[in-house]
Amino acid sequence: MAYQKQKIVILGAGESGNGAALLAQSKGYDVFVSDSGKIKAKFRDELIKERIEFEEEGHSLNKLLEAPLIIKSPGIPENSEVIQCLRKKKKEIISEIEWGYRFCNSGKIIAITGTNGKSTTTMLTYHILKKAGENVQIGGNIGTSFSRQIAAEPLADWYVLEISSFQLDDIKSFHPNIAIILNITPDHLNRYENNFEKYTAAKFKIAAFQTPQDILITNADDPVITGYLKKHHLKPTVIKITMSEEKLQPEENGAFLKKGEIHFHLPNDTELVSINDLKIKGKHNLYNSMAAGISAKAAGIRKIKLRDCFSSFEGLEHRLEFVATIRGVDFINDSKGTNLNSVWFALESMTKPVVLILGGQDKGNDYNEIKEVVRQKVHAIVCLGADNSAIINTLSDAVDKIVETQSAKSAVNAAYTFAEKGDAVLLSPGCASFDLFKNFEDRGNQFKDSVLNL
Repeated sequence: MAYQKQKIVILGAGESGNGAALLAQSKGYDVFVSDSGKIKAKFRDELIKERIEFEEEGHSLNKLLEAPLIIKSPGIPENSEVIQCLRKKKKEIISEIEWGYRFCNSGKIIAITGTNGKSTTTMLTYHILKKAGENVQIGGNIGTSFSRQIAAEPLADWYVLEISSFQLDDIKSFHPNIAIILNITPDHLNRYENNFEKYTAAKFKIAAFQTPQDILITNADDPVITGYLKKHHLKPTVIKITMSEEKLQPEENGAFLKKGEIHFHLPNDTELVSINDLKIKGKHNLYNSMAAGISAKAAGIRKIKLRDCFSSFEGLEHRLEFVATIRGVDFINDSKGTNLNSVWFALESMTKPVVLILGGQDKGNDYNEIKEVVRQKVHAIVCLGADNSAIINTLSDAVDKIVETQSAKSAVNAAYTFAEKGDAVLLSPGCASFDLFKNFEDRGNQFKDSVLNL
């Protein structure tokens, strides 16, 4: 490699940054890790144990400028002062995903992006390959960083990676053998100058360096995706997933829904799976299952029936997770639903009247986007956030009752009071969690604890 034995700087000391540092050290680089904030104890202890030089609570610019290559953790925005300074000095800046890819010499990659459904599709794809007996690892934006996995040789045969737009922002050559774009709706626009087209282009970077031998799986029912594909020529072979058979040409490869069955079709390989065999429910999970199933078939998995994989997949914690039924009321934890598109999909999957727990750190939501589905499915809203004014102003006339709370316990108690036998209480916040909780896991766990203590 061109940079071997040279100095290298990693910005950010979380899972991504530490993984990049371990890989760099294993390849003989002179590594320096710099974090603008306080490093979490487990990552700090790891750097000390591995004897990797680091600093925290600020950047020593002179030390950063000594290195010809900078690896940037995905949480650092482009407009940050340190990045702008390094850009002016013409330093090469790459993402951790790009760094791991440069040393992934033999393993093949299935990479999944999209605004919603990434984690479920990633886990399900991994589940299929694992049940088929493949030597497979899972990581990226979920669990273990890609660079950490590459550092921990020997390499796997397959890597199934969840990839965020932030991780794609600074790739230079990363191209997965199979890429999936599930959907694109407005999210994290503050990182893209509030420009939806720039956010869309960031998602499509997953295919930017793909070759004609690579595969791109896209959602033919998503207008943003189909619009982008009409305007831009991409090199990979495109395979579509869709609810409508009519959107595929006769004998075209892809997955579609017909008469209650998902049809997975590739040359000399067609399999039908009843939607009743899917353990995870809801329209959005039909798309996730189509994407995971057709990607596994494109990867050459023939050793196992998809039906068996779908029926044994339990789904993700904090994503439409059933918690308990108490006196005839179902409680469902969808704390991972941090944007309004997630709320819409969660409500769309509900078959019972809903008491909705909604709110948190608002990212500029326009609650009119979910007003109609709220009117159809929800009879009471429990706001859970420091500032609930936007929710109240927009949705008060769409439900019978609305109340404000500021803790998981009080939200659960209020929802239980509003709920009747045969209802579902759904925590699907549509917002980030950082106003009242550490993260979405903390919010979901507090919700579940409060339900079980009713």
